[in-house]
Amino acid sequence: MATSSSRARTPSADPLTLEVVELIGTVVARYYEEYEEAAAGHALTGAQARVLGLLALEPLPMRRIARKLKCEPSNITGIVDRLEARGLVERRPDAADRRVKLAAPTDRGVEVARSLRESLDFAREPLAGLSREERLALRGLLRRMLGEEFLPPQG
Repeated sequence: MATSSSRARTPSADPLTLEVVELIGTVVARYYEEYEEAAAGHALTGAQARVLGLLALEPLPMRRIARKLKCEPSNITGIVDRLEARGLVERRPDAADRRVKLAAPTDRGVEVARSLRESLDFAREPLAGLSREERLALRGLLRRMLGEEFLPPQG
C-alpha cells in the first residue's frame, strides 16, 4: 500500500484538483453538520455518536476505536463510560483474549445507531439522482482514494 509520502502528488495549481478538494470539503462539512444534529436529537455528542456507529458494526477494544477515530484511548474510555451509563454500550471480555475488554452496543445502542444512520438524509437525495452504475463508480473511486486500511465493510 502506498503511503502519503510515496503517492504521486498532483500539482497544487491544478484547478480541477482544487475544485474536487473543495467539493469533498463541502460534502464532509455538510455530513458532520447533519451528523451533529442527528446526534443531538438522541442527546449524544458527535463523538459519542461516532463511537456508537463504529461499535454497531462490530465490538471493538478501546485502543482500536481510538486508532479509527484518531484520538487518545483515554478520550474513548470517557466516551464509552458515558454511553455505558446511558445503557447504549457494554463492556465484555474478548473471546480471543480475556485480558482485553471490548466495547459493544446493547440492543438499544444498535437501535440508536441505526436511527442515526437513517436520519442522515443530505446525501441520499443527490445520490438517488445517480444511476446504480454511477454510485458504484463513485464508491469505487472513494474506496480507492481512502486505501485499504480505511475501508468500511462493503454491503
